[in-house]
Amino acid sequence: MALIRSILHMLWMGITVVPYTLLILLVRLFGASSRTRYRIARAWLKLSVDAAGVIMGIRPRVTGMEHLPTQENQGVVLLVKHQSTYETFLMPAIMPRPLAYVFKKELLRVPFFGWSIGSLDMIHIDRSQGVRAFAKVVQQGRALLARGTWVIMFPEGTRIERGQVGQYKSGGTRLAIDSGVPVVPVAVTSARVWPRKAFIKRPGVVDVSIGQPIPSVGRKPDELMQEVEAWIEAEMRRLDPEAYSSNP
Repeated sequence: MALIRSILHMLWMGITVVPYTLLILLVRLFGASSRTRYRIARAWLKLSVDAAGVIMGIRPRVTGMEHLPTQENQGVVLLVKHQSTYETFLMPAIMPRPLAYVFKKELLRVPFFGWSIGSLDMIHIDRSQGVRAFAKVVQQGRALLARGTWVIMFPEGTRIERGQVGQYKSGGTRLAIDSGVPVVPVAVTSARVWPRKAFIKRPGVVDVSIGQPIPSVGRKPDELMQEVEAWIEAEMRRLDPEAYSSNP
């Protein structure tokens, strides 16, 4: 049954992404604002999350929304635990501000999905460029943060197995410090139901815990990232203790 549900959800996403992408490209052609294009993309992402609940029985349980800034133009850098594709769809669906992902440029070649994100205010980078790639993140990130768009990054850089800890990189805290905005740590237990690189998903709850903003002014990137890592990993152990029972 889980296999059938997973296939149905994949088919649903594959079918529905086409009209939404075409709509984004069409309104862009006629000069629609970036906010309008984002709202269309967000609608599809929310539908995908809702469909995961209806078809596969996967539902989010979010805590800590009250920690998010409410000022219209207050930028933040969201630093999120990354275990599966689920949170890449979920975060725009639940956040009260437009989000800009930092992602590798190869995703732009993915039919329809890549065309959609290429039409939005996102930050796509060539990882082979090293320092120049990060300079682009800072340049574009500052501009987006200044107008109230929140930048979202996965500090471990890739999806991490349930119960494991990746290497937290300081790119997100460096951007926050350079831009003078706080960072918000987010713990996500998606691998409990949507394992990394797994096609078959299981019904269940994905806990999302949003931490309090951590000011970046006067901080050092590595020191700030250590604080972010400590909070996220402690929260992961609280939310999903059985995953860490053999990894104290």
